[in-house]
Amino acid sequence: MGSWRGIEVGRRRVVVIGSSSPSPAEIAALLQADARVLVYATEPGPAVQDLADRGRVQLSRLSPTALTGGTLPTEALADAALVVAANGGPEAEQAVLAAAETAGVVAVRLTAGEQASGRQQPGQDESGRGGRVILVGGGPGDPGLLTLAGMEAIRSADVIATDRLAPLAALASARADAEIIDVGKIPRGPGVGQQTIEELLVDRARRGKTVVRFKGGDSFVFGRGGEEWQTCAAAGIPVTVIPGVTSASAAPAAAGIPLTHRQLSQGFTVVTGHVPPGDPRSKIDWPSLAGSGLTLVIMMGMANLQAIAETLINHGMAADTPAAVIADGTLATMRSVRAPLAEIAAQAGKAGLGAPATVVIGAVAGFTPS
Repeated sequence: MGSWRGIEVGRRRVVVIGSSSPSPAEIAALLQADARVLVYATEPGPAVQDLADRGRVQLSRLSPTALTGGTLPTEALADAALVVAANGGPEAEQAVLAAAETAGVVAVRLTAGEQASGRQQPGQDESGRGGRVILVGGGPGDPGLLTLAGMEAIRSADVIATDRLAPLAALASARADAEIIDVGKIPRGPGVGQQTIEELLVDRARRGKTVVRFKGGDSFVFGRGGEEWQTCAAAGIPVTVIPGVTSASAAPAAAGIPLTHRQLSQGFTVVTGHVPPGDPRSKIDWPSLAGSGLTLVIMMGMANLQAIAETLINHGMAADTPAAVIADGTLATMRSVRAPLAEIAAQAGKAGLGAPATVVIGAVAGFTPS
């Protein structure tokens, strides 16, 4: 069993009701406590939508007037162990509390802290120092794998721009007056554009804020951290980088797959698979990788996994080369599939594995400790 804010929620149904992007940090904390979470929201935001797409929460959309118009889903509340009113404003939150009371369910209100509003000159904080940006790699998903330096940055930040794959439960440690902005991007779906994110970082830093750019994995491993640093540097904004644990190594390790082993592999290569082999945008030398003898780690490659496997086989890699797919690596929802290279895409699809997932190809994918 697990507790959230001192309330026992493990394996119990918790209903979270809010408007725009209802407290992804608290939703993640509830999941960490093993709650079964149902979210009702008018505009869930990328982070919450992603949790729903991955089957980690149930999500139902509310009409814009549902929170204040007396049309809350009382039938859903009746089966809940706890109702959480989040990010709806005082009137909406009071309506949720009233509905929960009618249903005889314990309810709590999550009200964001007031935003800091001192008379600051652009580019200076209250101590007279200029603003800055901290790029924080949040690790592969388990909040326990966020570094101590990363957690300290979260706690001290004025503004946090967070991705959907960052360990959102860590945001519960942010200051009450911190501005938390969901800038997550869903693959082939909605999200905030990269240019908009970079403009946001510069804008808040110019106001004298300490801005944390919080994302999953490591900011410099397919995280566009280099681009964000360049933009800030061009604007005269100082940048600090706090590395994160990349899922390229963490997810296989969590699934019991060592990327190197003295008898199996003398090295590994990490590549992105977000564009298929043969696509003009691809700069990857797949024929060379097929004959390298190294462990291959493919990030963002689920949509093109069949094409990647076929290309490697066509260029000499054995069809029975061990392969594995690890989805939700390091999380409680982690699942993995191992199969020969020729079958890995089909087997992963049959098991219902999807992004975010890490693909490992090579002898180590068949490793067992005994």
